Amino acid sequence: MKIAGGVNGRRGFGEVLVVLAVVSLCGCNSEGPAIQARPQTITFGAAPSLAMNDTATVAATASSGLPVSYSSMTPTLCSVDSITGVVIDISVGTCVIAANQSGNTTYAPAPQATQTLPVIFNSIQTIAFGSVPTLSFGGTAIVTAAASSGLAVSYSSTTPTVCSVDRNTGQVTDLMEGTCIVAADQAGDANYTAAAQVTLTITVSASSGFTVPGAPTGVTATLGSPPNTVSVGIGATNSGGSPITGYTVTSNPAGLNATGPASPINVTCPLTCAGYAFVVTATNAAGDSVPSAQTDVMTTYDVVANFFEPDTQPRDSLFIGSYMLNSTTRTVYNLHGVLSESMTGDQVAYPNDNMTWLSLNNQLSSVSDSALGGLLVTTFLLPTTNTLWAGAGGNGWDPGTGGGIYYGFPGANPGNCYARIFVNTADPMARLTQAQVDKLAYADCTPGGKMGATCMTGTTVAGYGSVGTMSGYPVSQTTTRH
Repeated sequence: MKIAGGVNGRRGFGEVLVVLAVVSLCGCNSEGPAIQARPQTITFGAAPSLAMNDTATVAATASSGLPVSYSSMTPTLCSVDSITGVVIDISVGTCVIAANQSGNTTYAPAPQATQTLPVIFNSIQTIAFGSVPTLSFGGTAIVTAAASSGLAVSYSSTTPTVCSVDRNTGQVTDLMEGTCIVAADQAGDANYTAAAQVTLTITVSASSGFTVPGAPTGVTATLGSPPNTVSVGIGATNSGGSPITGYTVTSNPAGLNATGPASPINVTCPLTCAGYAFVVTATNAAGDSVPSAQTDVMTTYDVVANFFEPDTQPRDSLFIGSYMLNSTTRTVYNLHGVLSESMTGDQVAYPNDNMTWLSLNNQLSSVSDSALGGLLVTTFLLPTTNTLWAGAGGNGWDPGTGGGIYYGFPGANPGNCYARIFVNTADPMARLTQAQVDKLAYADCTPGGKMGATCMTGTTVAGYGSVGTMSGYPVSQTTTRH
């Protein structure tokens, strides 16, 4: 409202009355409620357990006594009712719940508080035994039990005068006739509570007569440390009615022997155990058993191959995997693992990186290199070796070939990749020589490993005539027992 000014710019008496009336009508001269803005805080109670596909309730209180509201800071992992605090799990991970209080005329808004709930698979686990084995007087047998969590169980004998049991393998050894009771336990971990103990009863009866033992079964052989030793494990053996007094391990080809009263038995080889297989015989008062089935030496190893990438530092191309080595036949099985894509992710090095990792699960090549003293083993992303351009000849994947261009160029790209490692079949954990490192390689023709038609590769001039397409090259490989 505009009111004209009076004489000499001053309002007249009538004008003042009008202004007062307007002020009276609108209440513009009255005071509203005071905003005190007292501080308040929010405190969560103890964090509840949240299991996979389950619910839990969080509880938070404001020091003001005003109601709080809840929200999920990780909506892909969990949701929460804004009023009740009931949390619903969506996926495995770390669920974060926030609590807020917006304040009123007396209290200012509270600082947000959060509570973290690790989502667990299942807080309860159970154990179940397999079938009851036959345990002969003085013999051995294998019991098996599994926890629903997938965690390893441990075994013990609740009748130690009748039988003993290996804590890890479940091999039961009879000591006298009677009732043998084996217990299985699982102590739990951060995701599972301890399982209730379960037991298995095995009845052992004395034999009216006895014979030589039966052939040992369940025999295994793995490389030991140092690598010129082999650890031979023995599973179940029928005693023939008379306690087993010992076992003998014999090599094939002949020349290596070792004896012992129980499993495992260690055998020492001359320089290397490569090329040897083993059999086991059992002995009791009646004599020796027939030999067990021949067993190859099978050992699982983990491997990490590192390729330096000068253009993507601090990120390198890494292959992290595992394989099974048959030392008897000097062959490698099931090389598989993951390959990092150094052109992806933030400027953070492994292991805190967020690079894309590709799963390579198809071992399609194993080549013996006598000059290097081992095998060059290659695993692929796809169940085919088609990776690099074969237009100028070649097989479409050999390291250093194809100019780094994808297979089938200029047509469709199959999007394959591979990693090649070296396996010293005599001593798998020996440090690689420079010549062996030079033969490591990788090629990545997937979308995250391409620049136009060019794939990322990692090779050396000494090994394959050129460095990788982005100057990447292998620098190391480490191998450890799995």
